[in-house]
Amino acid sequence: MLRTHTCGDLRLTDKGTTVTLCGWVDSYRDHGGGLFVDLRDRYGITQVVFNPPDTPQDIIDASKDLRAEYVIQVTGKVEPRPEGMANRKHASGEIELRVTELKLLNKSKAPPVSPSESITEIPNEDLRLKHRFLDLRRPVMQRAMILRDKITKGMRDYFADLNFIDVETPILGRSTPEGARDYLVPSRVHHGKFYALPQSPQLYKQILMIAGYDRYVQVARCFRDEDLRADRQPEFTQLDLEMAFIDDDDIMTLIDGLVVKLAKDLLDIDVPTPLPRMTYDEAMRRFGHDAPDLRYGLEIVDLTDLAPQSDFGVFKSVTDAGGHVRAICVPGGANHYSRRGIDALTEFVKGLGAKGLAYFRVNEEGVLDSNIAKFFSEELRAEMGTRLDAKPGDLVLFSADKWLGTCKVLHGLRKKIGEEMKLYDPKAMNFSWVVQFPMFERTEDADNPQAIGKWSAMHHPFTAPLDDSVDHLDDDPAKCRAKAYDLIINGYEAGGGTIRIHDPEVQSKVFGLLGIDKETAQDRFGFLLEALAYGAPPHGGIALGLDRMVMLFGGFDNIRDVIAFPKTQKATDLMTEAPGLVDAKQLKELAIKTDL
Repeated sequence: MLRTHTCGDLRLTDKGTTVTLCGWVDSYRDHGGGLFVDLRDRYGITQVVFNPPDTPQDIIDASKDLRAEYVIQVTGKVEPRPEGMANRKHASGEIELRVTELKLLNKSKAPPVSPSESITEIPNEDLRLKHRFLDLRRPVMQRAMILRDKITKGMRDYFADLNFIDVETPILGRSTPEGARDYLVPSRVHHGKFYALPQSPQLYKQILMIAGYDRYVQVARCFRDEDLRADRQPEFTQLDLEMAFIDDDDIMTLIDGLVVKLAKDLLDIDVPTPLPRMTYDEAMRRFGHDAPDLRYGLEIVDLTDLAPQSDFGVFKSVTDAGGHVRAICVPGGANHYSRRGIDALTEFVKGLGAKGLAYFRVNEEGVLDSNIAKFFSEELRAEMGTRLDAKPGDLVLFSADKWLGTCKVLHGLRKKIGEEMKLYDPKAMNFSWVVQFPMFERTEDADNPQAIGKWSAMHHPFTAPLDDSVDHLDDDPAKCRAKAYDLIINGYEAGGGTIRIHDPEVQSKVFGLLGIDKETAQDRFGFLLEALAYGAPPHGGIALGLDRMVMLFGGFDNIRDVIAFPKTQKATDLMTEAPGLVDAKQLKELAIKTDL
């Protein structure tokens, strides 16, 4: 070993010990007679001192050439820092290493991204991703990677103790419709045919249940060729599990225990169980979204029945057309948002598809007042105020539209106002479940006009309906609710799962509703359908997004900050410049021609 200790090891108890450290020059300060260097590795920072009489003059002279990110090895004696000079920011801040030997292990060019913790300005993200090897040296990034390791280990330990078996599933598989575009891999051996990278191990883990492995778990790599955003990546990692002879309550209870363990081990938070549960319909009614942030209120109130009693044309036209009028009441919002602030909120909701933003301020007498007040009687405004539990100084914001339109606008307002008015502690953690999702939704894919308006699976085609929804497969699919459940953390879907269909007759009905005929089903899922015919047990599972869990537990805003080598929003790797062109010879072997 080139070192006896790391830069995070040494304490006052090591006083007088001769040690050897290796690391990167984080910062250096020339005080005339000698040099002070903060030496950094992933374990911490230790101050090393090149000063007479401890350091020979030739070593002092050599130290003058050191620069940021040089890699060095130093040997010296551990001593307490002078009185009043301790650095409480670092675990080793009470000692310093007085150098007797120096070896330069490697030089560094002037870094375009400074890993030094003393640099408070975060570099441009593209620059960070281009020089990820430097960005990953930053202590905040190293803490993210260490947290990721702890969460992964904690998950594996938890399930190992519960007799789960870790089974790897293939990366090269068959392309099957699972809701997003597949990444395709051409076959060199079978020209014109393609493998698909897995969007999830869904079908394989169902096969494992049929094969008798009743408790499967895997930290699985998954791939989806879809539009990106701050909390989404084309390749991602999930904690994937499946169980046989269980129901949905068993899965959620199991994950409740995992949440309790991770919250306690990593954040020292005691999470009461069972975690709260609400149905999809309740979540949409109260919060306008299927992953509500429950750290604050701003619940939606439906005023559709009162709206026609007004003379306000916007409300009347919407309700006459079968739409909805809904609102949120913002405590203290009238004082927080000036006229300019209301204008900014109006522009915001226009970006969500609204034509405008109706509002009332609640005056000191508790009366709803605004420039549209003349269209509402005093009695009607009083009734609206009672419904909304409006108090003096509050602000009432409306959305009048179709149901999903009001959900989108009011959810967006709720989220924006919660952040702007600091209605919650950003370090708080809230865990809950949303359950009983619709089985089906109408397709709105503009890229596939023939499919618009037809049924598609909200989760995937193998999701089991609730027992009391099975009959609706024949008479009214819109009423079908699924044995589906999402784990919600601070307004993010952190994981989702379902109980699977194990009855071939029910599976056939679902395929029929989705427009998958027997021939297509056999072609795409023949191996699964064959397996289901050989004694499939009741089974189900869940997948937890590991990247998103690390983001939430670590308090990060961007999922790219918790992945070692992420892609940009255009699905590119700026460091390696992937995707890139390949040799003509490689394309010829694959029987592929391009227009480039």
